[in-house]
Amino acid sequence: MSDVKELDQLVEKYKTLKKEIHKVIVGQDEVVDQVLISMFSRGHCLLVGVPGLAKTLLVNTIAQSLGLSFNRIQFTPDLMPSDIVGAEILGENRAFQFVKGPLFNNMVLADEINRTPPKTQSALLEAMQEKTVTAAGKTYDLPKPFFVLATQNPIEQEGTYPLPEAQLDRFMFNIWVDYPTFEEEMSIVKSTTQDLNVEIQQIMNSDEITRFQALIRELPVAENVLEYAVRLVGKTRIKDPAAPQITKDFITWGAGPRASQYLIIGAKCHAALKGKYAPDIEDVKAVAHPILRHRLVRNYKAEAEGYDMDKIINELL
Repeated sequence: MSDVKELDQLVEKYKTLKKEIHKVIVGQDEVVDQVLISMFSRGHCLLVGVPGLAKTLLVNTIAQSLGLSFNRIQFTPDLMPSDIVGAEILGENRAFQFVKGPLFNNMVLADEINRTPPKTQSALLEAMQEKTVTAAGKTYDLPKPFFVLATQNPIEQEGTYPLPEAQLDRFMFNIWVDYPTFEEEMSIVKSTTQDLNVEIQQIMNSDEITRFQALIRELPVAENVLEYAVRLVGKTRIKDPAAPQITKDFITWGAGPRASQYLIIGAKCHAALKGKYAPDIEDVKAVAHPILRHRLVRNYKAEAEGYDMDKIINELL
């Protein structure tokens, strides 16, 4: 099959996939789009939102529609690395054997990742980066494809262990999950207060996802689009000659090279899912907010003057 036909097939599958997800998930179009873009880009997501906005349901529904194995890990202050990675135990034959932990699934939901200490957070983030787990000197490959979707509650910060900037950088997207509209909430309440059994059909399998991921990376990118992405990231650094006044006034630390890489990969994926054969500057802009949101560090002046991260990114764009 030619690349053009495969790309057209991806667009059709994507449309069907979204319809299937929206059998269960009401609204949240942008959130669904961004989660799927990160998955087809081989990235991981951080979902930030208050409790009760169906973040767990969304991830579970996507896993079902993609035919992927799924596990949810509730992060707590007493969670140890071996609880998520696995551990060696003494078997019946008096020999040690490795029992795989919940990380050994295609999709892992790390619920309230900031509730657990840095040691356990680091074990998860190492697996995200290397796609492998090491226990008792042996290395085990995680299943392919492998995605981590972590949730974080922005309200309760007492007794939490916020992820350091270096670890946040491992996530491709920081997705803000907002409250539903009045009409959406009416629909949610109607559908969830009755005994309705919605059956989710499998639209893709792991082999197709892996093939589409490779296809997206093969898309060509024009030089001006590459330059735009790299210049945009450069504008977030206060020592960069092109840094605008808003950066000098409100940003302490800018984004690193990984942001430039993700802007291009995300733009490729956004273009492919829209049926385009190459990304343009509009595709870079479309993925800029979730990619830059967690990579910039505001100073106290930005907070005092009410400049949130999205407002700063808007002005940089």
